Amino acid sequence: MKRKITMAALILLFLILQSTLCEKISVASIKPNLLIILIVSFGLMRGRRSGMLIGFFCGLFSDIFFESIIGFNAIIYMWVGYLSGYFYRIFYDDDIKTPLFLISISDLAYGVIHYCFRFLLRGRIQFFTYLGRVILPEVFYTLILTIVCYRILYLINRWLSLSDNRGVDGFV
Repeated sequence: MKRKITMAALILLFLILQSTLCEKISVASIKPNLLIILIVSFGLMRGRRSGMLIGFFCGLFSDIFFESIIGFNAIIYMWVGYLSGYFYRIFYDDDIKTPLFLISISDLAYGVIHYCFRFLLRGRIQFFTYLGRVILPEVFYTLILTIVCYRILYLINRWLSLSDNRGVDGFV
């Protein structure tokens, strides 16, 4: 029960930070994607099921509060969490290279999918302009915040695992 309450609080906190703090620290209308950091981190630390559930709820709440199409981000984030959960078996505590790599690939994929369904289908075909001015700067900005956020999320996950007395395999 403590794990579910903590995860709900983390999702709510990251949604609030995404909509407030990230708006204030945006550079040239580019803001980091904190939800990708949360989803990939817990998918990597807890496995496919946890990554998928956290991704779904992050995306659903993001769609409800900030988007006009409900379900779009929920599906994308759910797949990001599920696919990052595949790397659960090669996860090492002290290595930050794997999370950085997964978060950058996930944010890049999110940006490309977002471009395809939001712009390409409406006839806007300037992909390389969008890639250079929006997607890659967002990936870089997200990676900078990953260095800080990942350690905090790792410590929260470790604290929850130790307090559960169930090890790392019990999330939901």
